[in-house]
Amino acid sequence: MSEDLAARTARGRADEPDGTGRNRAAGRDWPGELRLGRLVAPAPVVLAPMAGVTNAAYRLLCRSFGPGLFVSEMVTSRALLAGGERTERMLRQDPAERPRSAQLYGVDPATVAAAVRLVRERDLADHIDLNFGCPAPKVTRRGGGAALPWKLDLYRRIVGAAVAAAGQAPVTVKLRAGIDATRLTFLDAGLAAEQEGAAAVALHARTAAQHYSGKADWSLIAQLKREVKTIPVLGNGDVFEADDAVRLFRETGCDGVVVGRGCLGRPWLFQDLACAAQGSAERLRPALGFVIDVVRRHAALLVEHRGCEAAGLRELRGHMSWYLRGYPVGGEFRARAHLVGSLAELDELLALLDPAAPHPGPAAGGARGRAGAARRPALPDGWLETRTCDAAQLAALGAAELDVAGG
Repeated sequence: MSEDLAARTARGRADEPDGTGRNRAAGRDWPGELRLGRLVAPAPVVLAPMAGVTNAAYRLLCRSFGPGLFVSEMVTSRALLAGGERTERMLRQDPAERPRSAQLYGVDPATVAAAVRLVRERDLADHIDLNFGCPAPKVTRRGGGAALPWKLDLYRRIVGAAVAAAGQAPVTVKLRAGIDATRLTFLDAGLAAEQEGAAAVALHARTAAQHYSGKADWSLIAQLKREVKTIPVLGNGDVFEADDAVRLFRETGCDGVVVGRGCLGRPWLFQDLACAAQGSAERLRPALGFVIDVVRRHAALLVEHRGCEAAGLRELRGHMSWYLRGYPVGGEFRARAHLVGSLAELDELLALLDPAAPHPGPAAGGARGRAGAARRPALPDGWLETRTCDAAQLAALGAAELDVAGG
């Protein structure tokens, strides 16, 4: 960590009063509207991009429960420029989706700028989010995702190029706290995004080394909020219930909340968030019949999205354990749910369940998805030697998007 960054990080922690859980930027239970440049989001709530999850079907399902911004799965800039059915499907938006949000990944300023221009010219989205937070080894080992802000000069050039190419469309930035606890990048990266014209910055308050393990350090979000003064700061990490969002706003003073794993198998979390925004303590605790109906809706949307019943049901299988978490359905049923291949088969299977089974309480809540374990981040050779990117590293970065694009 640079001396300047270390000093600012230490100062931020020193500013926090003891015992209150608050800081100078905090105090709001829920902020008002979320303004991203000229775009006004219907609520300060964002569905985080999640690979294999936040396609058009799931975004529509979440949107049906409450307002917010619902971001597409991450698309690589290079794959978008190359075209292809898979990439087009990932960016496909339903006519009911407004405003439309798309996330792009890239490691080359010119390629990212060209992809942003394509999104604008083809009217594919109203808002573009840039991914600098992915901790996946296949991304970071090539210098992308959460590894890239370490090279502050390259990061700044990418953000500036994207903003210039976007015209009036707001460009936001998604960050991790840093490489690891000794190499934090979020303050420098947040300030650079602000200076380069980004409309907002979102911080997942874990490092790349943490992956999704341990706890998110919300004090880092509060520090970023104190440093970045002219654009919204969004908080991400460990928001599994609407009450977690209330605490996040109150403790950090952030301007919006990004929800990821908390809504897996619970698209109705956005209804709880809408209630919390109105100061209501009402929370949805559905009986199994409600969950069955949501599963059926999700299945129909997936079939429509994929244009193929078998493909849609294959995607649904990955959601079934999340939907049924805590409910008394039995191991045999769960095993069969992961093999369902048609809507008729799904209906037949769901008919075996007791719709009157009550909500299972805490067993249905808490962390979702794979947390994994802390790990040493995979990085290019010599990546950590300086904060700037030399010619050889720039040349090698081109392979990052090719690897991530895959098929």
